[in-house]
Amino acid sequence: MDSGSARQGSGHMRNVILITFVTAVGGFLFGFDNGAISGSAGFIQDRFGLGAGGLGWVTSSIIVGCIAGVVIAGRLSDVVGRKKVMLATAAVFVVGAVGEGLAPSADWLVAARILVGIGIGTETTIAPLYIAEVAPPSRRGRLVSYNQLFNTIGNLVVFSISALITRAHSDAWNTSDGWRYTFAMGVVPAVAFFLLLFLVPESPRWLVRRGRRDEGLAVLRRITPTPSAAERGLAEIEAALRERSAGLRDLWTPRLRRTLAIGFGVALFQQITGINAIFYYAPEVFKSAGVGSDDAIASTVLIGVVLVAATLLSMWLIDRVGRRSLLLVGASAMTVLLACTGLVFRAEHPNGPLLLALILGYVAFFAVSFGTVTYVIISEIFPTRVRGVAASVATFALWGGNYLVSQFFPVLVSDIGSSATFLIFAGVSLAALAFTVVLVPETKGRSLEEVERQLYGGTAPGPVEEAGTAHRH
Repeated sequence: MDSGSARQGSGHMRNVILITFVTAVGGFLFGFDNGAISGSAGFIQDRFGLGAGGLGWVTSSIIVGCIAGVVIAGRLSDVVGRKKVMLATAAVFVVGAVGEGLAPSADWLVAARILVGIGIGTETTIAPLYIAEVAPPSRRGRLVSYNQLFNTIGNLVVFSISALITRAHSDAWNTSDGWRYTFAMGVVPAVAFFLLLFLVPESPRWLVRRGRRDEGLAVLRRITPTPSAAERGLAEIEAALRERSAGLRDLWTPRLRRTLAIGFGVALFQQITGINAIFYYAPEVFKSAGVGSDDAIASTVLIGVVLVAATLLSMWLIDRVGRRSLLLVGASAMTVLLACTGLVFRAEHPNGPLLLALILGYVAFFAVSFGTVTYVIISEIFPTRVRGVAASVATFALWGGNYLVSQFFPVLVSDIGSSATFLIFAGVSLAALAFTVVLVPETKGRSLEEVERQLYGGTAPGPVEEAGTAHRH
């Protein structure tokens, strides 16, 4: 490769990385806003005189908004474009964060959290899809995973901010005002997200689909190493669009039903294997094992650290060992670790350090597998013509599962105990393993059009080199 080609190649990757980084800021907002309630719940309960049911509604109302966002996101992005929908999402985050910070009543706070939830649901649907549509096949898994990495970083940042605000002031001030600052600080990354989006182009696949061929080719030239690679990419997109003329009703046809089942199932299993039981209720889980309050909170922070570290590991592995392999290893390990957790809770006095080790192990294997891979799979497996709306259907399963776990985990623990509850999660993880073995394909190293041919017709080609490159980097 001569020096001119090398400069051109590095330039195209700089553009791809810029698009990935800007889009992943939306993932940071997801983690920040979703985690803001954790350190604020007690103060909100005192401020508005809420009972357990009222606090539960304030906490879970964000998921209602998420589901609504998922419902509208895919179809809207197919009509007006990925970039425009993300710009609108950034504006929704700004308004929602201000509303949470100024909330004069619990009802106002619920309304603001539903609005923020709409932004989260939209972001989790569109951001991975958009990154997948601009990323080269050899690096797509890692680049799509940046959205999940920024999500976990957002969690850690808001946990840290909440802790700093709480420790710096009295309980009375925290009850009246402290939690408002935690929520309102979400305005800063939301405004940054909005402004940064003006630096990135529209998805080339969406542009070509809408008949804006020249614009799509111009974007492809920015994100592929050579003009000839851009032309080949354009030809592949146009061929896929000619071959696959599908609409919403076609999602339920035999040709698409299996793929929809894969996306829906992977998304559902991501949630119902118990991660949000840990995320939302970790302090109570540890307290039920006899761990003191301070140690329980410290353990929760440690969970956040493990989430970030394991997500980084997943990003390193996903384009090397593949999506399916990570899901198989993760589901197997999660089954064993959750079963052991259930057995630990059978003891009259559960072993706190052992429980922490098992839960951290579960969190690590979850983050390496379903936590990261789910978003990549959803972004890859659907045909170009219905990718947005199909991704919405799959992501709906994710948030529906989130709602079920967050709503009913305390009920299960109360009615059947922690041991039986974690054994149920172990059984669900075993079902996730069987589902992966039977249905989930490997998509590592293939262009989106090759994945489409693999799933919908013809002989699947083998993994390809990045278009226009002579070697893997």
